[in-house]
Amino acid sequence: MKTKHFARVFGAQPAIPSAHVVTVEADITKGLHAFSIVGLPDKAVEEARDRVASAIKNSGLTSPKSTNKKIVISLAPATLKKEGAAFDLPVALAYLLAAGDISFAPENKLFAGELALDGTLRPIHGTLSLSLAAKERGLTEIFVPTENAGEAALVEDISVYAVESLEQLLKHLSQESPLKIPRTKPAKAKCGVEGHTYLEFIRGQEHAKRALEIAAAGRHNISLFGPPGTGKTMLARAFTTLLPELSKDEVIEVTTIHSFAGALGKEVVTNPPFRSPHHSASHVALIGGGAIPKPGEVTLAHRGVLFLDEFPEFTKDCINALRQPLEDKLVTVSRAKGSNIFPANFTLIVALNPCPCGHFGDERCTCSAQQIDKYKKKISGPIADRIDMWIHVGAIPPEAMKGKVVENTNETKTARKRIQKAHTIQQKRFKKHKGITTNSDMSAKEIDTLACITKEAESALVDAAGRLHLSPRGYHRTIKLARTIADLADSEQVEKPHMLEALQYRPKESY
Repeated sequence: MKTKHFARVFGAQPAIPSAHVVTVEADITKGLHAFSIVGLPDKAVEEARDRVASAIKNSGLTSPKSTNKKIVISLAPATLKKEGAAFDLPVALAYLLAAGDISFAPENKLFAGELALDGTLRPIHGTLSLSLAAKERGLTEIFVPTENAGEAALVEDISVYAVESLEQLLKHLSQESPLKIPRTKPAKAKCGVEGHTYLEFIRGQEHAKRALEIAAAGRHNISLFGPPGTGKTMLARAFTTLLPELSKDEVIEVTTIHSFAGALGKEVVTNPPFRSPHHSASHVALIGGGAIPKPGEVTLAHRGVLFLDEFPEFTKDCINALRQPLEDKLVTVSRAKGSNIFPANFTLIVALNPCPCGHFGDERCTCSAQQIDKYKKKISGPIADRIDMWIHVGAIPPEAMKGKVVENTNETKTARKRIQKAHTIQQKRFKKHKGITTNSDMSAKEIDTLACITKEAESALVDAAGRLHLSPRGYHRTIKLARTIADLADSEQVEKPHMLEALQYRPKESY
């Protein structure tokens, strides 16, 4: 068995939407001892030499460091930057194959995992993207750490093996003690808000609750503005309880993102994500970036909700950077070392006060005209135009606060049924249109062919467009909003009342 000097196995570099399959090659020649890894490795990949050597030694085999041989590990393609510790396992196997210490057929197998010094495997990020890439490449088996097997098993038609240690894997490959394919379903992670807030917990604000229902039915962006303490944050958190669970394809898509970003435990994401970054978040944290581009909050909120509380307190750069994801449902992050396109199809909810102190128009207001003007100018016209609904959340009279909250009114349950029905109508409408699932995804072309607007509704929109100074974008967004209102009313056509209700939600000159 000691006659081989070259071997090749498959690993992968995690990425979104799927990983890049990497060929891990090992070549061993006689000479002074050297152990090098080539192919644009980062520091973590370079350090694999020491982890792999100790893991091999503690698994009962000869350590690479005890041999007078030159060992070269090549990660191809060489132009792809390799990051993280997921290459530990394929590097170890490639060396052992080349050294002749083990023998197996690696052609249809992909390996990934971080090795501890004792040979056990530690979990890695982005496992689901590895499984997707393996299937696309035509590989039939994938070997990952036990903690990652659940998410990898979401991909059908590929055998996923949960590995606890290098020694256990070697026994499987030698047929001494074959591993079993895990059949257990992965745990579900309700990636929303802990301690759900429901509509029935919120006193009054019926107008705002109606707006939330419309926004949830068509995935429309919404702004909640009003004085402090009126329930804006509670309304935003209640929004997540109105959304249906993710579809099977969406579960894979969202779980892949969260796994790649290291925001996933042992569970998979089945509910729409809810992300609520603090207003001190940086541009990179919100949009994504870094020397090697990584996803930000807008991508972690994909297929879910991005809630920005105290919206004008975010930096102007952060606010304006939302233009592309709100319009194109994706974000392009370009850096000197690479450019990435990340998905960012989320529902935006913003909460803001009418002025810095929050008591605009009240005798308690202490803000100067200059402060108020500067505060409002933080939200530019293009951003305001991309928010479909502007809802005033006013003060609640003291008498409305009397009594106990009734939890069994089924207000949320009833709203969810109406929203689910509207989603079903939209799924049928867009069945033949790839990439469109809700009314908010429609382009001008789909609006012309699928919105079904009556002449009276169109006339009402045209008349109001001039008075409200609607831009072409605002014009189309109003139609999409009216289409959702019609779906909630189970109407095949957008009637005049639906259009008039949609128009009242458009942003005014002053919020």
